Amino acid sequence: MRMYDLILKKRNGGELTTDEINYFIENYTNGTIPDYQVSALMMAIYFQKMSSRETAELTLAMVNSGDVLDLSPIDGIKVDKHSTGGVGDSTTLVLAPMVASLGVPVAKMSGRGLGHTGGTIDKLESFKGFSTEISKEKFIRNVNTIKLAVASQTGILAPADKKLYALRDVTATVDNISLIASSIMSKKIAAGADCIVLDVKVGDGAFMKSLESARLLAKEMVSIGHKVGRRTIAVISDMDQPLGFAVGNIVEVKEAIDTLNNRGPKDLLELCVTLGSNMLLLAQKASSMKEARQKLMDTITSGSALNKLKEFIEAQGGDSSYIDDMDKFPKAKYIIPVTCFEEGYISKINAQNIGLIAMELGAGRATKESSIDLTAGIVLHKKRGDKVSKGDIIAYIHANDQDKASKAKNDILKNFIITSSFTNNIPLIQDIIE
Repeated sequence: MRMYDLILKKRNGGELTTDEINYFIENYTNGTIPDYQVSALMMAIYFQKMSSRETAELTLAMVNSGDVLDLSPIDGIKVDKHSTGGVGDSTTLVLAPMVASLGVPVAKMSGRGLGHTGGTIDKLESFKGFSTEISKEKFIRNVNTIKLAVASQTGILAPADKKLYALRDVTATVDNISLIASSIMSKKIAAGADCIVLDVKVGDGAFMKSLESARLLAKEMVSIGHKVGRRTIAVISDMDQPLGFAVGNIVEVKEAIDTLNNRGPKDLLELCVTLGSNMLLLAQKASSMKEARQKLMDTITSGSALNKLKEFIEAQGGDSSYIDDMDKFPKAKYIIPVTCFEEGYISKINAQNIGLIAMELGAGRATKESSIDLTAGIVLHKKRGDKVSKGDIIAYIHANDQDKASKAKNDILKNFIITSSFTNNIPLIQDIIE
């Protein structure tokens, strides 16, 4: 078998066999096949696309390029959740304790964020002493004991995907539905969960800008899941404005705690309840969406989800007293209000730009080597559809650099679009793909 023949076949619109896909993934991972040939194949796939069978086979080949976590020692049906990424997205910190407090095991592998803000691990490390560097034995023991653990992703899960994505990133072949879907699902499948709930973001602050493209991606990922024996559901949710009010690390952690105390943003809670309801259905802990929603809301009103968060933080070495006394979290040197100069209705918030402004303040990583300022970020005071008058505060900047804060102030004002009326009320949940 020659790589040249695979490139030619795909360039001419042919369909790669299982053996051909396995050959290219195995030999590219071990370094036998050079980057330039794989670049040519990626470009051929970009233009000629892949069938659903090819996409599922590519996913499995990438899964089998490294370790597959064996979660069989964990009791019950393991359900994982994955978000395709957005601006202001602390769902895991709210959702995982809610679901775990109802007896569903949540065994989650997470990474550090590259982009607008830190990832789940960065946010969790806001708690003094918290560590995701735990052994597999402790990981499994914690899930069996308290139903929840979050560990750092290892370099041996789907290594082919890591290598392939780095190449796609520099050869303009990232935005292909099959390649995106197989990249996401290979990591989720290798992480060992029985069932997967996907939060597919759509809108200005998401990778998928249109509902049509988001649906295509969601359907492809759900198809992959079913083809490899993992029950999978995708929820398509709005990211045409930031989720919740907070964009950053500590500010998002505080917002998650507020949500578990039943005083957080309505959109963040609603998304978590929708995702959680599907997780409960897959885990066979509820017989209907209505029952699942009620159970999840009860974890908020009873305080059981908040207590589960405390238990989880303590189990991984963190100081859970920060949850009851949020003043213990470090604060930015400057907290600066952004005031409105116009009157009218907020018709749009450019979510992606708000995320980039937060990154410039230090809340995210421009490169893997960048350090994160956990205290930096933006807290919105107004959202889409809100009426504003001159002098109203629309956001607060959390910064440790006055020059960066001044620039952020001007940039935020440019990205709040104010009009005389408002009619474009985009729904939070736009579709559910089963």
